[in-house]
Amino acid sequence: MSAADRHEVAVVGAGPGGLASAMLLAAAGARVRVFESMSVVGGRTSRITLDSNRGQFAFDRGPTFFLMPYVLEEIFAATGRTLTDYADLTRLDPMYRLIMGRGQSGEESPLRIDTTQDVSEMARRIAAIDPRDGANFERFIRDTRTKLRLMEPILRSPMRGVGDVVAASSARFLPHLSPHLSVDGLLSTYFRNPHVRMAVSFQSKYLGMSPLECPSLFSILPFIEYEYGIWHPRGGCNALMHAMADVCREMGVEFRFNSPIAGIEFDGARATGIRLADGSIVEHGHVVVNADASAALKRFIPEAVRLRFGSGLGGASDQHIDSRRYSCSTYMLYLGIDGAADLPHHTIYISSDYRQNLEDITTNGVLSRDPSVYVCNPTPLDPTLAPCGCTSLYVLMPTPNTRVGSIDWRAESLRVREVVLEQLERRFGIADIEQRIVVEKRITPLDWRDGADGMGAINFGATFNLAHNLMQMLHRRVAHKLEGLDGVWFVGGGTHPGSGLPVIFLSAQIGARMLAEELGLPAPRARPPARAFAAA
Repeated sequence: MSAADRHEVAVVGAGPGGLASAMLLAAAGARVRVFESMSVVGGRTSRITLDSNRGQFAFDRGPTFFLMPYVLEEIFAATGRTLTDYADLTRLDPMYRLIMGRGQSGEESPLRIDTTQDVSEMARRIAAIDPRDGANFERFIRDTRTKLRLMEPILRSPMRGVGDVVAASSARFLPHLSPHLSVDGLLSTYFRNPHVRMAVSFQSKYLGMSPLECPSLFSILPFIEYEYGIWHPRGGCNALMHAMADVCREMGVEFRFNSPIAGIEFDGARATGIRLADGSIVEHGHVVVNADASAALKRFIPEAVRLRFGSGLGGASDQHIDSRRYSCSTYMLYLGIDGAADLPHHTIYISSDYRQNLEDITTNGVLSRDPSVYVCNPTPLDPTLAPCGCTSLYVLMPTPNTRVGSIDWRAESLRVREVVLEQLERRFGIADIEQRIVVEKRITPLDWRDGADGMGAINFGATFNLAHNLMQMLHRRVAHKLEGLDGVWFVGGGTHPGSGLPVIFLSAQIGARMLAEELGLPAPRARPPARAFAAA
């Protein structure tokens, strides 16, 4: 392979991590080609459209919360562009509504709270729940602001081993570490009321984990919401993917859609290109994989190659990869309904028996009697997403993944649909919901696992990737550059720093910087002030 060929990079997957990597590598001077199994960009952040006799309804397939927009702005700035020239962003207030069930089966009136980025006002709303906890909210925000500042070098640095962890850490960070505490355990040092703790700990759902198990480091998640806000991109989060693809095309990145990958080609330990599902081979010096990391390790890299040359998870057997801990899955309903829904943009119902609900999802592998449900109602703010007089509702119910669960989703999907619709009517107040449905689509954990709609397969349907417990964080996640294998790179939620759009963008920054340096190209490092996205 010539030196010129070594500068050709194949990106496998046009999801957020792949698109961000393509932007940054093209900005550095690499020749980039993106291979995508679907006919559109986005992967799990793509758009779903459903046609009906009323017109077309549109939905985000996956992420609907856009947090830390300054991270994506940094990536646009590295290409000499500005995010807001390509995307129309609106800061949400309220950020979301929480409906917290009470009573053994939710028979008591639920507790409702609308969250706001105004910290003083939010403290007053918390004090209305429990006067002891109002003042502590502002203390929590101050403490966590310091914690995030000290954590930032870790979030922005590659984690190849303990040495990298130590190098990126500050001695001042150690008092904030609290490795023995869960998110809920840490929050109990601030808030006595369990409903208040619930309001600032449910965010562990962004990682597909229970706040009772999620490491206390992730107490930064609610802080990030209050510090930087929650945003809606016009058209949905999928519109960000199209904006990124537009920039890629402007920079000469080539896209090949409907091109699923069968595997990576190797000469010994060196990657030489990719093998497409049709059997054709395309040579590339480096391959950046933006797919479910665990599934991709098993599918794209022969087990014999991993065991002979690799290390860490990149050197693991299929059995060892499958033995890791995985996040929960999700049951999805995309509903086009007649009329409006009297809900804010984001509404989260938290089960009246939250601990049991979490245990059912993570350990028991069964469906709860009173499941937690999330609804996104973007149409009032963004009428482009539904025909006139109609509403697009995105509905998500966290479920066990297919390894933990014994649920027969083929047999149970319609019954689960009825449970979710009942929750929408009973908990969210959407009257006559079933009679108002114009069009709908369902995605079950089996669909996530098997790669429905042309998506890449997700190991055990665990939509938030590897679990984020302490033994699977930092250097214990899939490495950005697989050690022992030359030319194989990973980006996305299975790598450091973890799952969720903003940290996937951070993962892309880390990986692109490392690869550019290996290619002898200038590493893209633009860090704009991002004043538009600062704390309110």
